[in-house]
Amino acid sequence: MIPSAFEYIRPTSVDEALAALTEHGDEAKVLAGGHSLLPMMKLRLASPGVLIDIARIPELSYIRFDEEDGDTIRIGAATRHADLISSTMLGDRAPLLSYVASLVGDRQIRHRGTIGGSLVHADPAADLPTAVLGLGVTLVIAGPSGRREVAVDDFFTGFFESAVGPDELLVEVRVPAAAGSSGWGYEKFTRRANDWAIVAVAAVLHPSGTRVALANMGPTPLRARATEAALAAGSDPAAAAVAAADGTEPTADMHATRDYRRHLARVLTRRALETAASR
Repeated sequence: MIPSAFEYIRPTSVDEALAALTEHGDEAKVLAGGHSLLPMMKLRLASPGVLIDIARIPELSYIRFDEEDGDTIRIGAATRHADLISSTMLGDRAPLLSYVASLVGDRQIRHRGTIGGSLVHADPAADLPTAVLGLGVTLVIAGPSGRREVAVDDFFTGFFESAVGPDELLVEVRVPAAAGSSGWGYEKFTRRANDWAIVAVAAVLHPSGTRVALANMGPTPLRARATEAALAAGSDPAAAAVAAADGTEPTADMHATRDYRRHLARVLTRRALETAASR
């Protein structure tokens, strides 16, 4: 199908983009890579009157290390998946992000899709939301009243919903380098290589304890809290992984039943934890 008619705006700064969002209100949608929004528009599942294209705003595309801010890696929201993969800094300091970005879609998608677009889209089956939940990142959101920081545990608020308001933009992802350079594991089960995960697991060994994030086990990416608690109490990976599906609400669809997803969560969590421990 063909999308309905819309106005196209291409701001050159974050301030211009925020002004356009404020002016057009609910009629506006933000366009970055477009791999989620444009297919929805073609199917008339989304019909925005205004598209605000932020993909070419220079201040939103970067990867840099900030030693003055507690050894933090800062990533602009419009940074493409391909840039995450090719970054030597991420390869050295947060290899989980580079690896997970390499699993997103195919080469064409990775050269257009952005980390911010993936996170704000908040698909519970997506790779990057699961990875950043495991890493314990902080998200920086800009709005009419200034900028605010949101911990990733509070960022995904519902099915395809995030903490970014209708007049706000996600502008930066802050990764604690101490977490990114420690042991990590990522396991993803799919029918085909570039499919959404039927279930995926990110395990990251933090100085303060292990974080385990699950994809497609509920309406948002989830922490496997029972597994984390078991590890903190001294359980080995195999024993802790048994509790991976506790407290989750996976859906049943054409790809998997609820019980099969719970089984996958336990198996993939054990594998991810064992890989993390071996790095």
